[in-house]
Amino acid sequence: MVAVARVEVTPRVGPQTSVTNRSGSLVSAVRETDDVDLIAVSVRKADGSVVADRHGDQVAAAYGVDLASVLVAERVKAGPGEIVRVPVMAPDGLPQRFVLVGIGTGSARDLRRAAAALARKARGRRHVMTTLGDGYSTEGARAVVEGFVLGGYTPPSAGLKSRAESSPAAQLTLVGGHPAIGLDRGRAHARATVLARDLAETPANLKNPAWLAGQAADLGAAAGLDVQIWDESRLADEGFGGLLAVGSGSATPPRFVRIDYRPEGGRRRKPVVLVGKGITFDTGGISIKPRLSMVPMKTDMSGAAAVLAALLACPEVGVRRPVTGLLPLAENAFGAGSYRPGDVVTTYGGRTVEILDTDAEGRLVLADGLAYAVRNLDPDVLVDIATLTGAAGVGLGKRHAALYSTTDRLAGALTEAATGSGEQVWRMPLVEDYRPVLESSVADIRHVPGRGAQTSGGGSITAALFLREFTAGARWAHLDIAGPSRSDRDENEVTRGATGFGTRLLLRWLESLR
Repeated sequence: MVAVARVEVTPRVGPQTSVTNRSGSLVSAVRETDDVDLIAVSVRKADGSVVADRHGDQVAAAYGVDLASVLVAERVKAGPGEIVRVPVMAPDGLPQRFVLVGIGTGSARDLRRAAAALARKARGRRHVMTTLGDGYSTEGARAVVEGFVLGGYTPPSAGLKSRAESSPAAQLTLVGGHPAIGLDRGRAHARATVLARDLAETPANLKNPAWLAGQAADLGAAAGLDVQIWDESRLADEGFGGLLAVGSGSATPPRFVRIDYRPEGGRRRKPVVLVGKGITFDTGGISIKPRLSMVPMKTDMSGAAAVLAALLACPEVGVRRPVTGLLPLAENAFGAGSYRPGDVVTTYGGRTVEILDTDAEGRLVLADGLAYAVRNLDPDVLVDIATLTGAAGVGLGKRHAALYSTTDRLAGALTEAATGSGEQVWRMPLVEDYRPVLESSVADIRHVPGRGAQTSGGGSITAALFLREFTAGARWAHLDIAGPSRSDRDENEVTRGATGFGTRLLLRWLESLR
């Protein structure tokens, strides 16, 4: 047997860019710091004209340029994310690079996009100073931090040094009036999203279920959370049949992780329960995927990553409600022990499922997680998040998650959190007329429609209907993030690869609960 050398990848517990704030003028702040190599001033539209922020004229005077002439000559439109370099000969004490950053209307969305564009422009820089977000709201300050940290993100390197010019800026200093709570929340949300991205970007030859469970244990303990892990023996003893079936073809057995956050004063309340799909690699099993479809499948645990990252941030942002995260973790491989189409699997709690497609494995592991939650935790609210169906991405594209819920109030709260975070969702219907396609003659239910089913398409809907069967009438929502969990290009605060989608959405929603 030939030994294969492995490089180590360590997920980060903090953002790649350090973010600080100081008051006073931008020029004075720059002159008092000897490592600033990029200075940025925000510009916006006002009454049909483009104007710089309150620091603009002072900075322009220090550089000896006529800012009004530059705005005209460079045809600056101030759209969110527009970056214009001002041609200057820098005097002593000022950096050679001076740019203008368009902030559009100055909304949180536009500020987040502007900061992300600045972060990409600042790759390889030591220290960026900017007035971006000066004088705007708490939400604006949060958006600037999130946009800069996430827009400049690069994946952790697998034993290789990143090229300096592609590395995020080491330091960002925001000059002016930025509400402290906005900066703090922005740091926490960005840090959580960076962790979720790092976990999803970790190669699958390193990231098996035991490894991911170990990360949850170590990070959870450091954050003061209670973490329990089920190994394959305990899973068998307690009847986690869905999880065991999916993991049966892999050399690395499944795990189930429970993470409990119990704030002071909230311990006697029913918990909010989050369940995240954690398939560390998905070959499709015996129903094997095509080669190109398999390439991004190291990110098929993005739901579990989002849940873990959100739980870890709960103490920092002061979530008031008790929260439990459940991570069903497995590798969907194929081998002599693989589960097959035509098998009947007994899930947690005793419900039997007829298997028609081993590549529809995510709903099976979620079924065990949801059933465990309702039987053991008596949840006040139950939310699952998963890279579940290609159908959701076909219907909604790469920037919206499909949202399903049994209650309008919960759907509305999650939609509001999504809008605030910049992570977009679209509510989808739970079409009762589609439910009969999941009827089985040999088990309690099928997990996908059978051949000749009366409905064609609607795969994301039928998957949600299947999951609903395991919620026992609890207030429940399902987020199908198969589309927005991965990106093939940089766009605003989203970077190519794993996006960490759902982390900020869930965390913002948890913050809103009373």
